[in-house]
Order: sequence, then C-alpha cells, then structure tokens
Amino acid sequence: MGLLDGILGHVAGNPAIANLAEKIGLSPDQVTAAIGALGDAHTQPGDTVAGAADATGLSPDVLQQILGHLGGEGALGNLGALLGGAGGGEGGIGGMLGGLGGLFGKS
Repeated sequence: MGLLDGILGHVAGNPAIANLAEKIGLSPDQVTAAIGALGDAHTQPGDTVAGAADATGLSPDVLQQILGHLGGEGALGNLGALLGGAGGGEGGIGGMLGGLGGLFGKS
C-alpha cells in the first residue's frame, strides 16, 4: 500500500479533504487515513466499513459518511483507476478530489 500512502500523504492538504473533514468533524489527517483504510478494506474479504473501522478506530457511522461523500462502494472499486489517472489532466485522485470540492460549494 506504499503508493496509496504516498498519494494520500500529498492530498491531506487538499481543500476538498479539508472541507470534508470540517463537515464531519474530523481532522484532514483522519479523513485521509479513513480513505486509505476504506480503500484497503475494500480489497479484503468482509465488510468494508467494519474493516476500516477496525483499522482506524473511527466509528462505522463516520466512515459511512466518508464513503457516501466519495461516491459509495462503487467508487472504492475504482480506486485504482482514480489513483492511476491515465491520461493526466483532471484524472486520478486530483479529479476525484476536485469533484469532492463541488459537493461543498467549492471549485
């Protein structure tokens, strides 16, 4: 998970992460860790949210909110593509985070 850790380390200061963190009452670092844990748990057998809750210590309710803002389980299924962002531009995690900004009235 080194690639994911590296990428998430760079997006922790992203305004979309900060806005999401503020909305749900967490720090940007906690939201970044939660997104990483959700992505990791999605690839494991069992319930994604329960696995991420075990990994982070965050409540399943909070993780469910984050998952909803990301676009649900389907978005996690595409996490590799989001992180890879073939073609550059607004693809990859930057495109996803830019989309999150729109959810909070930011662009």
